[in-house]
Amino acid sequence: MSVSLGMPAAPPPVLAPRRASRKIKVGSVEVGGDAPVSVQSMTTTQTSDINATLQQIAELTAAGCDIVRVACPTQDDADALPAIAQKSQIPVIADIHFQPKYVYAAIDAGCAAVRVNPGNIRKFDDQVKEIAAAAKDAGVSLRIGVNAGSLDKRVLEKYGKATPEALVESAVWEAGLFEEHDFHDFKISVKHNDPVVMVRAYELLAERGDWPLHLGVTEAGPAFQGTIKSATAFGALLSKGIGDTIRVSLSAPPVEEVKVGIQILQSLNLRPRKLEIVSCPSCGRAQVDVYSLADKVTAGLEGMTVPLRVAVMGCVVNGPGEAREADLGVASGNGKGQIFVKGEVVKTVPEADIVETLIEEAMRIAEEMGEPEDEAAAGSPSVTVS
Repeated sequence: MSVSLGMPAAPPPVLAPRRASRKIKVGSVEVGGDAPVSVQSMTTTQTSDINATLQQIAELTAAGCDIVRVACPTQDDADALPAIAQKSQIPVIADIHFQPKYVYAAIDAGCAAVRVNPGNIRKFDDQVKEIAAAAKDAGVSLRIGVNAGSLDKRVLEKYGKATPEALVESAVWEAGLFEEHDFHDFKISVKHNDPVVMVRAYELLAERGDWPLHLGVTEAGPAFQGTIKSATAFGALLSKGIGDTIRVSLSAPPVEEVKVGIQILQSLNLRPRKLEIVSCPSCGRAQVDVYSLADKVTAGLEGMTVPLRVAVMGCVVNGPGEAREADLGVASGNGKGQIFVKGEVVKTVPEADIVETLIEEAMRIAEEMGEPEDEAAAGSPSVTVS
């Protein structure tokens, strides 16, 4: 049986057009303008441990990360940057705080970009001309990263705390200093741990200029809380077209940040959807163990990268309809499962064979579609509960 699956020919609908921002380059990745919204993360290794850092970057790359940031608080870290920047398969951003000398070291090391925090770099304003010249000569872009926890003292004294207006004023001031020296290859972030403050800050900033914007909820928290905070804040902004690159900050392994970021973009149709598993939440009507069934199907299809929607349904009320709407699905009941492929029942199997049958059908469909060999594991299943 031949089936026609995959993403539709026309681009999927989005909630709002992208805000018109100028485009910069972070190494090989374009940020802003009509470039896709990119996903970033940050290594948790000691940057001076080159092998461990490169191993983590490789894991992030495999998960679908577009850009990676590494911390550079010491001279040993700065000394490691050339090897890391050269061997990483994705662009490397050096994260600089306190010591302006490491900004120049990162540029000289061949990093694709440098993140600077004006609020905690000594006499930063006096360094702008030299930093701009060095970055321009090397073709390196910058991120002006304003954080609620390290706001410029002058601004903090004026507003009393890190309000949206305070964050934006600091960012616009520093952007203006670079623009005075005819340097425009930078993006801006105004991060806060409160999604409401963060969203308002980005909304205000988006009105002030065409800079590409890096979205982030800083110190978002453990995996569950941080995911909710980030999804809420990013969804509010991206649904209005605001945001050009994102980093989900979680107290969890960096790969988890990438997975969450990708799922947020896929949910908003800002990145092509890959494998998506739709499953019912279960209720008194369910005649099978939906939780176990969905978990087993998800595990069995881990790593599949084709754009495939799989419905795992547990009763006869919504099951057949949802299964018909999916590329592949099962409607379960009375100890059996009806297997649907593109809306048509292709077989009925005993409950014990549902998982194996769905996985076999998914693999067959993926083979017919020609699953990309070089596609990253970013296609790990997303699970949508109906």
